[in-house]
Amino acid sequence: MTPLLESEEHTSLRAAVSAFARSHPRTDNRQFWQDAAKLGYIGVNLPEAYGGGGGGITELSLVLEEMGAAGNPLLMMIVSPAICGTVIARFGTEAQKREWLPALADGSRLMAFGITEPDAGSNSHRITTTARRDGTDWLLTGRKVFISGVDIADATLIVGRTEDARTGRLKPCLFIVPRDTPGFERRQLDMELNAEEKQFELTLDDVRLPAEALVGDEDAGLLQLFAGLNPERVMTAAFGIGMGRYALTRALDYARERTVWKTPIGAHQAIAHPLAQAHIELELARLMMQKAAHLYDAGDDLAAGEAANMAKYAAGEACVKAVDQAVHTLGGNGLTREFGLARLITAARVARIAPVSREMILNYVSHQTLGLPKSY
Repeated sequence: MTPLLESEEHTSLRAAVSAFARSHPRTDNRQFWQDAAKLGYIGVNLPEAYGGGGGGITELSLVLEEMGAAGNPLLMMIVSPAICGTVIARFGTEAQKREWLPALADGSRLMAFGITEPDAGSNSHRITTTARRDGTDWLLTGRKVFISGVDIADATLIVGRTEDARTGRLKPCLFIVPRDTPGFERRQLDMELNAEEKQFELTLDDVRLPAEALVGDEDAGLLQLFAGLNPERVMTAAFGIGMGRYALTRALDYARERTVWKTPIGAHQAIAHPLAQAHIELELARLMMQKAAHLYDAGDDLAAGEAANMAKYAAGEACVKAVDQAVHTLGGNGLTREFGLARLITAARVARIAPVSREMILNYVSHQTLGLPKSY
């Protein structure tokens, strides 16, 4: 990396996170989270005034990428500090900031994020979870699906919709829903994906929330929503790039050592070239991720939205290809538990599917960037 792309401070942060993640056992995500938080890694993007590191998504994505490259990714980093922490830091009330940001930064509390619905996916315009006023309270009703880590989160930032008094139309709003709130139920989904963080379906049945549960301005919900979704895409890119780098490293180690006919298999172009291609594509995805993160941290939300979508797309494709080639390089060994690559075959697909599919990203680019007409 050149100084124009990454400062000496960032290079040092990479090295420190990498050393920490490689030396930590991969058996206890909660302990790893707390240890990382003590070193300031989890809250590196949160304001210093509330116990964070004072950095941005640039630094947080760097941390997650290096954890992934060490084989120790933390999925909830995409959710708790990146989405929820960012939204509260930018738009929350002073009371919400004091209550949540120090705890998110020091690892003592976690927050999940609920937007996806069974019939809407991540399309905020089709969300049916609604909030209506009841005196000074809110009543929240609806369903969410594929929500990560609800069981370990102290609260979930729920995307609902309220009626605009001027137009009668529904508009998105965000609410903090504590885990044990009456009427807030969860059901764990039976996933083939082997991940520490579980997936849940949520049911909200007239969940009563105080007025202070609403995050930010009721009339600025869409702006606030995308203030969280752009970091989510950048962090998903970091997750995918880190996973791809980890798989590639395992394949390179194997290709250097595995000998057939007195020659390491890595000397053969049929092995070497696909691995070189995987490396190039991961590096290209990283460049777009860095661009997106820098744009977001500079306050250019519009440009960051485009770059974040492109970064997420590029990283998802590069991750899947890197994992596939790594497994293929090891042959039968790539499917054994000993080498730890087979589990990534399923996990890598997540980078293509969530939090937004590659097809929807292509829709975004074709419509918003290229100016092509919509088919829907």
